[in-house]
Amino acid sequence: MTSSTHDAVVIGAGPNGLVAANHLADQGWSVLVLEAQPDVGGAVRSDRSVYPEFVHDTFSAFYPLAVASPTIAGFELERHGLRWREAPAVLGHPTPDGEWALLHRDRDVTADLMEKTHPGDGEAWLELCAEWDQVGRHVVGGLMSPFPPVRHGVGLLAKLHRVGGPEFVRTLLTPVDDLARRRFGGRAPHLLLAGNASHADIPMDAAGSGLMGLLLTMLGQTVGFPVPEGGAGRLTEALARRFVDRGGEIRCGAEAVGVDVERGRAVAVRTGDGHRAAAGRAVVATVGASSLYDGLVPTAALPRRVVRGMRNFALDPGTVKVDWALDGPVPWQSAPAYSPGTVHVSDSVAEMTQAFGQVHSGLVPADPFLLVGQMTQADPTRSPTGTESLWAYTHVPQSTVGDAGEEGIRGVWDRDDNERFADRMQARLERLAPGFGSRILARRVLGPREFEARDANLVGGAINGGTAQLHQQLVFRPVPGLGRAETGITNLYLGSASAHPGGGVHGAPGMNAARAAVVHARLRRLTGRARR
Repeated sequence: MTSSTHDAVVIGAGPNGLVAANHLADQGWSVLVLEAQPDVGGAVRSDRSVYPEFVHDTFSAFYPLAVASPTIAGFELERHGLRWREAPAVLGHPTPDGEWALLHRDRDVTADLMEKTHPGDGEAWLELCAEWDQVGRHVVGGLMSPFPPVRHGVGLLAKLHRVGGPEFVRTLLTPVDDLARRRFGGRAPHLLLAGNASHADIPMDAAGSGLMGLLLTMLGQTVGFPVPEGGAGRLTEALARRFVDRGGEIRCGAEAVGVDVERGRAVAVRTGDGHRAAAGRAVVATVGASSLYDGLVPTAALPRRVVRGMRNFALDPGTVKVDWALDGPVPWQSAPAYSPGTVHVSDSVAEMTQAFGQVHSGLVPADPFLLVGQMTQADPTRSPTGTESLWAYTHVPQSTVGDAGEEGIRGVWDRDDNERFADRMQARLERLAPGFGSRILARRVLGPREFEARDANLVGGAINGGTAQLHQQLVFRPVPGLGRAETGITNLYLGSASAHPGGGVHGAPGMNAARAAVVHARLRRLTGRARR
């Protein structure tokens, strides 16, 4: 067995791991990052394997939270090769009658489009934007801060009187369907808010869905849904370059198989190739909670409350994603006024609710809600001129009891299930874009098994590190009583999407873990001096 010694060892070279590693390196620590896959990126990667000259993002693709994140913005990744690109419109939702609900970066354009379809909605939209201008920074900052978010909580309280006080708090807690109906009369803002709420696995009639819908919609309105030029992988590549420039070390193809715990303290990480990396100050694990607490750390070393809490830990639904290389743009039955990078596909809010309910009842959805990315519209470098690099994903049950559709998909997610479900997804696009199938040069289907094989954190295709429903957020994430990066084992910190605040490419779990490690190291040093 070979060995090495470092101040910190970070498990995982996805966005959270690289954020944590960068922050620790900025503090002057010696840091080793261990990554099981052949290259860095985690769920932020891209490749050219679908069709020659086409770039497809393997998992995530649009990054409003990354742009809004003080953490990632503070790294100045543009100095390390990152360049952001945007489509003419942020988000579009086509309807069967040929209309479009559109979110444009210019709020006045968005409002004018809404006003044309339902008088009064334009003014109501601008009022909502004005309220977000007052409190949005504190809402985003509070969500990304360790719990409790004292600084941003105080800032939010100081601004509340400008946006209606308790009434705005009620807006944040209102289910998205009710929120949209109370503030708007037309369907365009309703579709946009509900579609964005559907990015998480919170029921539309549950508290929390309104906050999710409002958060993503207002981020789209204020910072857009940008993409890295050249592919999603350029974001994590920039993080890796910055880290290495500061003296950090990354070892790919080095799967962590165990965390050594001695006298209640994490002291080293062992890899599958026989290496032992000693950690003098911290181990930051940016892996799923189940992987850490049910695998890497011996059960005997865990606090009993963690062992008990993990018995009820719930994953978010699985994912099926289809990538297409098209020989031309998507032939929408009616062209939108502005071409969006992100497209939501569902005939109505009621249909979104039905699909969500089917997934959570263990049924493969008959009419799945699709999140679609027109990547060449956002970044022309993704495919040759006149073509389109396109993808769509949707959610499926972690445990399937049946198929709400007619094809008899079993939910075992082998090649047969994947292809038949991809056909169902493609048929949805064909109905809104007649002739879509004739433009396909190549298609790739990634089901839950393929997701997990490419990134072990995506267990069963779960992309958010655990359900985002309220019973597993804040102090309940990943288990009741935590809500922070500390694990109950000295020097061991959880920095993945399984930790507060959860999924999304914002780096907050990684940064929260790194900051906690630095704070505890300083406290131990001060305590040691006081004892002397």
